[in-house]
Amino acid sequence: MYRRLLPLILCLSLLAATQTGCWSSKEIEDLALYVGLALDKGELTKAEQELEDKGITYSKQNKITATIQVVPVKTIGSTDKQGGQQGTPYQNVSGTGDSVLEIFRQFSIRNERPIVGHHLKVIVISAELLKQQSIEQLMDFVLRDNDIRPSSLVFISQGRAEATMFSKRSDVIPSVHIRQMLRNQRRTSKVMSPMILSKLDALIYSKRSFALQNLVTADGETEFAGAAVVKGDTGHWVGNLNQEDTECLSWLTGKGDSGVIKAYDWDNEPMTYEMKAMKSKIKARTEGDEILFEVSLKTEGRLIETWNTSSPLSSDDNTKRASKIFQDKLKQMMEHMIGKLQQDYKADVAGFSKTLSIQQPQAWNKVKAHWDETFSRSRISFKYDLKITDFGSFTE
Repeated sequence: MYRRLLPLILCLSLLAATQTGCWSSKEIEDLALYVGLALDKGELTKAEQELEDKGITYSKQNKITATIQVVPVKTIGSTDKQGGQQGTPYQNVSGTGDSVLEIFRQFSIRNERPIVGHHLKVIVISAELLKQQSIEQLMDFVLRDNDIRPSSLVFISQGRAEATMFSKRSDVIPSVHIRQMLRNQRRTSKVMSPMILSKLDALIYSKRSFALQNLVTADGETEFAGAAVVKGDTGHWVGNLNQEDTECLSWLTGKGDSGVIKAYDWDNEPMTYEMKAMKSKIKARTEGDEILFEVSLKTEGRLIETWNTSSPLSSDDNTKRASKIFQDKLKQMMEHMIGKLQQDYKADVAGFSKTLSIQQPQAWNKVKAHWDETFSRSRISFKYDLKITDFGSFTE
């Protein structure tokens, strides 16, 4: 009998040993998970200034202020000395120095819980900081840290980046809210395709210029406001694209097929075209040493709104007139955006380099070392095909 039970006892013992759970697990309440990171020009917090006045500091230059957004807050309803709001489900903690990692380590001597970046959602960099420091410098630690996921999103802010880590709503976590706002991309092309860390790493390494979604904060609310242009060879912020420019950039790169075009009709009344489909095609060719791009844009949509009560736009003649007006407006918007990229910023953030490298590899090899400068001299022509397919639901 004993010989029969012995193997069974051994099997049960081994089974129990393998079912003990995560022996190295830590309770979430004992960790400080940061879901947002904001990087600004160095500006000492009030607490840091008082400590420095008392001679309590370490060897550093105050080049950068890093703000992390921590969840969950251990004691909900407490007031954070760093500027947190009472009753919010998050806590913002800031530190100043010249090394992001060192700033993070300083948090360890001020807080009772170690910070962990496994759930970092968004990284916001201020344009003012990006004028002084390159994005390669600012992202070096973030890209090296194994705790941070490569799917974290990167944004640029106009004004202090730390302002995006606050909200006047007590029921939201700002970092999570910003990420969720991207779901509206299917409603408007003013919302750019998200820039994740892994893609940003490739752009930085290749020294290619690129655009990042702009964030602007006012009265405790944060919204998307165009795009920021980052120069590839320097890694610095060089300027902005407005909301219409951002729409055109999305349409040109094939990453947006929604949005509206507002124009004014023959009676100077506003009318609005709602896009239902947009297709773009870019063809690259050369003439001697000159590089030319031919862009074809084709869109279909509906006339969704008009304030003109005297001229029915559903008539054939007026439909053609309206289509021509909308097409002219699209042409004006697109040429304005291309003019900014070629003349003001001399930065190809629209992917013309990729088209050239695929279609004309020999020409690309000659100019890739100084592509942005070559792009600014390239000839770009457009062909437009805008068609109004319906007029929504209306009663004549």
